[in-house]
Amino acid sequence: MQVYDAPLRDMRFVLNELHTDDGFGEIPALAEFTPDLTDAVLDEAARFSRDVLAPLNRSGDEEGCHYENGVVRTPAGFKDAYKQFAESGWTSLAADPQWGGQGLPEALNKLVEEMSCSANLSFGLYPGLTAGATTAIVGYASEDLKQAYLPNMVSGKWSGTMCLTEAHCGTDLGMLRTRAVPQEDGSYRIIGSKIFISAGEHDLTENIVHLVLARLPDAPKGVKGISLFLVPKYLPKDDGSIGPSNGVLCANIEHKMGLKASATCQMNFEDSTGWLVGEPNKGMAAMFTMMNTERVSVGIQGLGVGEAAYQAAVYYAKDRLQGRALSGVKNPDGAADPIIVHPDVRRMLMTMRAYNEGCRALSAWVSRALDAEKHSPDPEVRQRAEDFVALMTPVVKALFTDLGHESAHLAVQCYGGHGYIRESGVEQYARDARIAMIYEGTNGIQALDLVGRKLGAHTGRYLRSFFHPVSQFIEENSGEGPLKPMVDGLARAFGALQLSTATIAQRGLADPEEAGAASTDYLRLLGLVAIAYCYAKATKLSALKLMFGAEDKAFYDAKIKTATFFYDRILPQTAALFLQIKAGKKSMMAFDAEAF
Repeated sequence: MQVYDAPLRDMRFVLNELHTDDGFGEIPALAEFTPDLTDAVLDEAARFSRDVLAPLNRSGDEEGCHYENGVVRTPAGFKDAYKQFAESGWTSLAADPQWGGQGLPEALNKLVEEMSCSANLSFGLYPGLTAGATTAIVGYASEDLKQAYLPNMVSGKWSGTMCLTEAHCGTDLGMLRTRAVPQEDGSYRIIGSKIFISAGEHDLTENIVHLVLARLPDAPKGVKGISLFLVPKYLPKDDGSIGPSNGVLCANIEHKMGLKASATCQMNFEDSTGWLVGEPNKGMAAMFTMMNTERVSVGIQGLGVGEAAYQAAVYYAKDRLQGRALSGVKNPDGAADPIIVHPDVRRMLMTMRAYNEGCRALSAWVSRALDAEKHSPDPEVRQRAEDFVALMTPVVKALFTDLGHESAHLAVQCYGGHGYIRESGVEQYARDARIAMIYEGTNGIQALDLVGRKLGAHTGRYLRSFFHPVSQFIEENSGEGPLKPMVDGLARAFGALQLSTATIAQRGLADPEEAGAASTDYLRLLGLVAIAYCYAKATKLSALKLMFGAEDKAFYDAKIKTATFFYDRILPQTAALFLQIKAGKKSMMAFDAEAF
């Protein structure tokens, strides 16, 4: 059964308590957003997600989007829900007030995103893509384009997309063929086709603003010859109202494994008018501004689905009677005990819980860095925040979506045969979660980005933004005491990460395939150590709260128990990951292609 209530207590913990010592807080520009204010926002977002978005999740999946003659209609209830979403200000939450946004912290906005993704992932894609598009426009577009498009996009009146993929090129964007022909008035005619365009056509907003990668006539070959263009579905009039159609046509929508209420479109641009965003032949820099924003958000999608799957599994495990507890009867008045008494069911539930709370803690740390990168008055803090975000973006995207997908499948397993049929609702989580490991750059691409671009950047400066606080925590807490077993476990895992980093650096210089062979394992290793660090901090803080008589004893006690499970049952994977990395590429690359 699909059930969802936002985990507000844990959200407040990671927002207001856990990371106050990370050096990313105390930002004057965000000082007005006190815990009282952010609590009110979280409460209202939780209500909206539970009462408006969640009830449309299953029905939207069952109905899907409808395509007819170039027009796409979203499932029943979506249009009204989106109207409420925009009118309530959720589209403008973290946007710049200059363009009509509310300017709230990204650390708060990411928690609201998580709620939307848990309640209704298909719905969450529509405003999520718009937020990414506005980021690219803010960073690279001309002042005229900003004035013409941003206010309506921030308000939710118009939406946005990003159009990269073509039938013959996905990751290798240097092969794209869409053309941009200069016009005398400074605009461009855009000619070409794109596939897999999320929210490329729908009925939720009056206009859709596409950011399209294309080539100028004299562009160099490869990725160095790609430019970015803003191409609206309808051309705005001088007064800002909607004008004529712009030759942007939806040729079809994809019939997908999941996310059926999110329209994934094949888009044709037939002499469509567009305007250059940024400089000619430098569109990749502008597009990656949007993609990196989206990659963090896709990680949040994985967390959101994982949380929803966990809550559904807990509901069923407490309700489903089957067998008797190995330690003796727990439900003497019933024909059997609830399945939550069984160790293997507990294993699955605790794994999901540990994944979710660990990812939420790490997400909050990264989100605080996003705020510091943008708003801190201290240049050194901004640089450190930028380094940390750059390092952690592929980790958040890949690790969170891997773990969210695993949680969705564990929920199906908890339900048994009932999980495999549609009536339970949990099989939808498994289908919906799968795409997050693929789009915005597959998780393998994220691992290559981490190892190939981030590790050696600026002589390891990105890595130091993470290694230094972990090393400092271990050093400061390595003495005797109740935290010692956890600190020792963190030290061992961190040691494996350091040795793996050195191994990849040494071998990768001589043979790039060695770095590629290690990349996926290395990303998982770094991510698990990052979560372990967050759990160690959470345990230390929770123990202090209990020692000094905190009112919410049950929460802090549960946090310590969840962290202990993570250290006992999940963190030991780091030892195996180190051995896999150390093994190198030899057995992986031994076959000739013809031998497969």
